Amino acid sequence: MKNWEYLTDKAFEARKHAYAPYSGFQVGACVELKDGSFLPGANIENAAYGSTMCAERNAVFGAYVRGYRKEDIKALAIVTEAERISTPCGACRQVLSELLLPDTPIVLCNRKETVVTTISELLPGAFGAEDLKK
Repeated sequence: MKNWEYLTDKAFEARKHAYAPYSGFQVGACVELKDGSFLPGANIENAAYGSTMCAERNAVFGAYVRGYRKEDIKALAIVTEAERISTPCGACRQVLSELLLPDTPIVLCNRKETVVTTISELLPGAFGAEDLKK
């Protein structure tokens, strides 16, 4: 099994920049790109809760805004300090199903354990671009 500590450490570093004054639930993320680059993300809350942005979307959107695409993403780490492993919310699963390849490793970690999964495992039968074709 691959050691993902190099990536989860970067996600825990990104977590320090979370803005979570309402929930107090800080999340960090980090995208590893195939060119060796790393792009961090952290959750950013807002008093208008619907305007909140999750850490994993911040990290993946950061890759896309820099011109990277799903083929360029090697892995995504998402970390919290929660007692149990936290998985992406439904909105993030939908976004990740379109912006990651189905088998891209998604590394979920707290301080006690690490679980590696994929978006295909987290959101089987996802609605996507193919479903919009007439």
